[in-house]
Amino acid sequence: MDRIRTALDLYKNSEQTSSDTATLRRTAESSLPPPITYTRTKSLTVPVSVLREHRVMAAYHYGAFTDAYKILRTQVTQRLRENGWNVVGVTSPGYGEGKTLTAVNLAVSLAMETTQTVLLVDSDLQDPTVHRVFGLQDGPGLADYLLDDQPVEELLVHPGIGRFVLLPGGRAISNSTEILTSPKMVALVEELKHRYPARIVVFDLPPLLHTADVLAFSPYTDALLMVVEEGKTTGDELQRALGLVKNSRPVLGTVLNKAGRSSLTIAEMKKRLTG
Repeated sequence: MDRIRTALDLYKNSEQTSSDTATLRRTAESSLPPPITYTRTKSLTVPVSVLREHRVMAAYHYGAFTDAYKILRTQVTQRLRENGWNVVGVTSPGYGEGKTLTAVNLAVSLAMETTQTVLLVDSDLQDPTVHRVFGLQDGPGLADYLLDDQPVEELLVHPGIGRFVLLPGGRAISNSTEILTSPKMVALVEELKHRYPARIVVFDLPPLLHTADVLAFSPYTDALLMVVEEGKTTGDELQRALGLVKNSRPVLGTVLNKAGRSSLTIAEMKKRLTG
């Protein structure tokens, strides 16, 4: 009789556990944001081959490459949430150090989470190239909104990746510093920052040491991310770049691009670059 009673008790407990698990699952599912239906935003599907060619992490399911960006995503997300921030600028000391690809993959990685949407803005207006990472042709973008009053809603692109939307840079312009600090641009940043509470905005900015754009625009961001390239960026260049923005906006960290296979901590990276 005791064995029968024990068996019945175990069965009841297992039923309760299954019921509790199902309840938790339903609660979790109901708390997820609903799928986004894009109406005015241009939606398209970028071939996986194009994403792979340009090393966009959405084309890879696993590996050290995707893991590195997921770690970066986690670190950036933690800092943003700790401080109530949602606007990040990505820059580098010089040209060709990988800041655009880092901005793209950070934004894509953030957009793969279901708790937030992500908008990537190509604000390197002298040389806008983010759209090419997705295999897109040159077309209108941020510059056309700022100079020609083209509606932002008609310029946004959803390339079929998670909750990710891109605002291309549009045509290249020479007076980018003045345009990035114009009242119209400042108002746009405020709109992008506050319109959706669960949105993170990532700005792909020009190199710090070659234009005044980052110094002029950084006060409108919450924080900056610095991208350097192993074997290319010198310690002096990194120190100069960090020195320029130290009184402007906090730097979330330094991303070492094209690093070797050895595992380095952030402190070791900086020591290696500056030593």
